[in-house]
Amino acid sequence: MNAPPTAAPTTLVEVESLSRAFGPVRAVNDLSFTIPSGAVVGFIGANGAGKTTTMRIMATLDDPTAGTVRVAGHDVTEKPTLIRRLVGWMPDTLGIYADMTVFEYLDFFGRSYGFSAAQRRDRIDDVMHFADLGPLADRQMAKLSKGMSQRLCFGRMLIPDPEFMILDEPAAGLDPKARLEFKNLVRILSARGKTLFISSHILTELGEMCDRLVFIDSGRLVFQGRADDLARDGAAGATTTVIDVTVAGDLTPLRDWVGNHAGWKVLAERPRGARLTCPATDDAALAAALRGLVAGGIDVIEFRREQRRLEEAFVDMVKQLG
Repeated sequence: MNAPPTAAPTTLVEVESLSRAFGPVRAVNDLSFTIPSGAVVGFIGANGAGKTTTMRIMATLDDPTAGTVRVAGHDVTEKPTLIRRLVGWMPDTLGIYADMTVFEYLDFFGRSYGFSAAQRRDRIDDVMHFADLGPLADRQMAKLSKGMSQRLCFGRMLIPDPEFMILDEPAAGLDPKARLEFKNLVRILSARGKTLFISSHILTELGEMCDRLVFIDSGRLVFQGRADDLARDGAAGATTTVIDVTVAGDLTPLRDWVGNHAGWKVLAERPRGARLTCPATDDAALAAALRGLVAGGIDVIEFRREQRRLEEAFVDMVKQLG
């Protein structure tokens, strides 16, 4: 018996023709994209590309010059109070209240959302457990380390139990252990059906966490789509694939073979192998190309098809825009 078809994910967030000008400067320029419900989406762009401005508008902290943002069908400028119960916001920096403890800070935001005393107690207990803030409950905010402050900012975002979470550079300044812990929390939230929109300069980590990506440059959309498709095939029209080859013995035969075959190129060598550009992209053509390499007398021990680095894809796309 055939399994029923999987329903397509519903659209939770719609950004349509969004623009934001600050005097003569257009920080966001006719930007449109959508975010499916339950997706983890990476938001990528250089400094000054308009990421934070876009995210602030989505979180009802700024108004657009033109265009709309809708969350669950509701316009963020028309129903900001409703949106703030649906959306969690984690800014790139946490404002410090020097004489306030971690518990008092979370309780303050619980009150701001209108929770009763019993509701606040339950929400704060859940948040402190999830974000591992319990040991810090009585510590003053001014005495928190960078990693602790990021955890508290993350916990504050969770207070209303939002469906849609917007995180601006959440892993900035974190040590490797804290970054691993953060990625694990993202996976847990995703498994619970939450939708996350994450801005970061650490593109490798975005590729590991996110199933979709949105690239912008100078406030304009450059790319939106699945992360694995972009990493594997790069920009539309790509004609080559990067493979990493390990061989037995000297590299000279491999170097000579590549030099005699059009479309192949050595990108980098290492003691027992090299990264190569191969003139094939689809699976059948790549298989044929690798058979040719072995038939040419190269003692291949192993090979691996490399996923395209997100940094490379982003730079290439920006170049194509001119």
